[in-house]
Amino acid sequence: MNYNTCFHLLLGLFIPCSVVCLAMTARNLNSDQFVLLEFKDCIADPQNVLANNWSASTSVCNWIGVSCGIIHKRVIALNLTSMNLRGTIPPHLGNLSFLLSLDLSSNNLSGHLPKELGKLHRLRIIQLSYNRLNGEIPAWLGNLQRVQRLEMGNNIFTGTIPQALVNMSNLEILNLQFNQLSGQVPYSIFKISALKIVSLFSNSLSGSLPNDMCQHLAKLEGLYLSRNELSGNIPSSMGKCNNLQILALSYNQFTGIIPRSIGNLTRLEKLYLGLNNLEGQIPTPIFNISSLKTIFLSNNSLSSSLPNGLCYHCPMLEGLLLEHNELSGNIPSSMGECYQLQILNLAANKFSGLIPKSIFNSTMLQGIYLNDNSLEGNLPPITNAPKLENLLLWRNKLSGNIPNSISNVSMLKELDLSDNLFSGPIPTLGNLRSLWVYGDDCKRLGIKSQYGNNTFCC
Repeated sequence: MNYNTCFHLLLGLFIPCSVVCLAMTARNLNSDQFVLLEFKDCIADPQNVLANNWSASTSVCNWIGVSCGIIHKRVIALNLTSMNLRGTIPPHLGNLSFLLSLDLSSNNLSGHLPKELGKLHRLRIIQLSYNRLNGEIPAWLGNLQRVQRLEMGNNIFTGTIPQALVNMSNLEILNLQFNQLSGQVPYSIFKISALKIVSLFSNSLSGSLPNDMCQHLAKLEGLYLSRNELSGNIPSSMGKCNNLQILALSYNQFTGIIPRSIGNLTRLEKLYLGLNNLEGQIPTPIFNISSLKTIFLSNNSLSSSLPNGLCYHCPMLEGLLLEHNELSGNIPSSMGECYQLQILNLAANKFSGLIPKSIFNSTMLQGIYLNDNSLEGNLPPITNAPKLENLLLWRNKLSGNIPNSISNVSMLKELDLSDNLFSGPIPTLGNLRSLWVYGDDCKRLGIKSQYGNNTFCC
């Protein structure tokens, strides 16, 4: 067989194959178009975004919210976020077999998730947050093993978290926050080693956390479990989540002590353990984490004192919220060296001694709450607090004159000095909305009772 014969034979084979491939591509593209037109017909579109743009006369790849693959021209992404779409998710979407990303977040979609979505085995991203979807979290999600982001927060999902989610071995973000989920968090979830974010915030989840939960979570950056009904001890292995930046376990029913291993989380920025039933001392290593910005341990039964070098080791600290505990000792004299501090709340503890002068050198402070302690001595001059809005010092043993320098605090809106031993005149108070003093305080300060405008309340 000579060269020309071979060439013509191959050409004869190639042209029909090309025609067939092009025909198949066109048919598949038409199939995707049909699916999306069916979707449009099933959904209420008050803003007419789809009605005005999705037309059979134009290529589906040019439609708003639709992306196609470069080679095969199949629909690979559907992004219809924040379009005020209403109705239920139609099962037709399960036929978009090349779909990699589905984003229907921030709409008004309702109803259950159709089981047909379980056929989308190429999916990497599922974003359905901020809708009104309901029913149980379907177990078939576990079949979508390539999914990296599963975000279905801020809906009305009920029931338990299915064990089958453990099969989503590539999952990096699990967001089921602000739903109505109950039951125990499946221990198997904490074996998905790819996880970076777990947000189950504000549900009705109960039970305890596995003590070895961080054994497989070396990549975990954020653990949001606040506002549930979780109980038991905080796992002692928490310090093995080496990349953790946010640990939020507040508003639960955790008991026992704060694990010392949390001090090993050298990248931790925000620690929320408030409103639990924790007791014992705050582990000193926590105050050595230089990256910490927020420490929220309020409303527990924690004891011990604060280390004097707190601000030296936590230079990034913006919020220190320790109110309603049993902390004692002096307020660290170096507190004014927390130059980023915005909120200092040590109220309702057993702190004693003097208020450190340095506190009022923190130019970022907006609120100082030292009420309901056993602090004594004079109120230091307020020399440099340009952003201070709230200063609550009631129910202490403070005495002497109110410093004239308080007149320089131009942003001060609320000042509560009641139930102390102050005397002498009250300085000019600029933009102050309310000054609270009671009983004998009024006599010592020479104030006549005045109500109604919140200037003085005796």
